[in-house]
Amino acid sequence: MATGDISSRTSTFAGAPQSVTGARLAADAFLAALARTRPPAEADHWDDILLVVSELAANAVQYAPGDFTLRMRRTFDGVHVTLHDSSTALPAPRPFRPGTGEGGVGWHLIHALCDQVSVVPEADGKDVHAFLPW
Repeated sequence: MATGDISSRTSTFAGAPQSVTGARLAADAFLAALARTRPPAEADHWDDILLVVSELAANAVQYAPGDFTLRMRRTFDGVHVTLHDSSTALPAPRPFRPGTGEGGVGWHLIHALCDQVSVVPEADGKDVHAFLPW
């Protein structure tokens, strides 16, 4: 990424398990470029965004076959994360049962860390929008 003002970044991933790492690295590179001109208001904001991206990517890999696209955009007071995947099924919270290995915490974490979360169904899947402070 070029230095200077950065407003958005879009990356597409194959939807394989290693794509979660790729999405997290792409998000980290976007945040590093953003921080050069506009550092986060609190240090935790960076980690929160990386965690949300990781959870969204992991959900896409687990529940939506094929590629997914991650778009990150700077907003006036934060970062807008959009993840588009191929599944038309809307995400829903599941009970979290520690010790079972069944997951269930990701969607709850996303909602806890974000200022706003919305899901927009599309003909070829859905967009999950997450707004986080920066």
